[in-house]
Amino acid sequence: MSVPTTILPSRLVRGSREWGAWKRALPKLTPLLLAAPLLAYMVVFYAVPVVLMLLRSLNDPNWSLDHYVGLPGDTVFLRTFWITLSTSFVVTLSTLVLGYPVALALSRARSSAPLILILILLPLWTSVLVRSYAWMVLLGRHGLINEALLALGLLERPTRLLNTTLATEIAMTHILLPYMILPIANALRQVDPSLARAAAGLGATPWGIFRQVILPQSMPGVAAGVLLVFVLALGSYITPALVGDSREITLSMLIAQQVDQLNWAYAASLSAVLLATALGLIAVAQRLPGVGNAFRMNLR
Repeated sequence: MSVPTTILPSRLVRGSREWGAWKRALPKLTPLLLAAPLLAYMVVFYAVPVVLMLLRSLNDPNWSLDHYVGLPGDTVFLRTFWITLSTSFVVTLSTLVLGYPVALALSRARSSAPLILILILLPLWTSVLVRSYAWMVLLGRHGLINEALLALGLLERPTRLLNTTLATEIAMTHILLPYMILPIANALRQVDPSLARAAAGLGATPWGIFRQVILPQSMPGVAAGVLLVFVLALGSYITPALVGDSREITLSMLIAQQVDQLNWAYAASLSAVLLATALGLIAVAQRLPGVGNAFRMNLR
């Protein structure tokens, strides 16, 4: 059966129009198509478990907010939450104080920059578990630090360094230090060197150049590093569990304890609080001046 000749041109025109529309839309859809496998993976293995966790915290024994309502009066939760926040603050401050000079040296280095970068990234190539065990060896009662202090005559007998809050802060500072250095170094690399030369030509001292030129320009990187380290410290579990004090546990350790005791609803509510705290900090930080652009700048 032959097709009328008047229908073929109209179909060809319609097909060419549809093909032209697809060609125009394809560049816009390409990023979404490339990210689709990762998005599907995150939905199935992250978003769905988080939603199920939130539902479990509400559905025990029935649909209610009892577990969340009781948290403000829960002394164990309040103490644990305060320890988690204070430890994260100390670790963030320590990484900032130690990491900024290293980031500054990395941004100014030329021939030695690859070596410095390797030394910074080297801890990231080692498992967190291995690094935590290494600190257990160093801080143990008969570890390297105690033995060195005894040999120097600074101690008469070994002191307790391991299983303390100080041990947790020291080990977490070492583990999270690269996450502070890299954003700051990236921000410092984007500072125009001519600004420092111009300030020096106008009579500014090296300290004045750093305080008035370099430091303000690096603040987006500082903000990004601070936020990144603080959020990672909030959810840290392995290091506090291995080197920390068992009487001063963090929120992640309390969650693990409740899961071991099969108290799923309470553990789910604690997990929701920890997640909400991290998301709240990110949302607040994004609204601070200069912080919102820090992540985009560090992704360039």
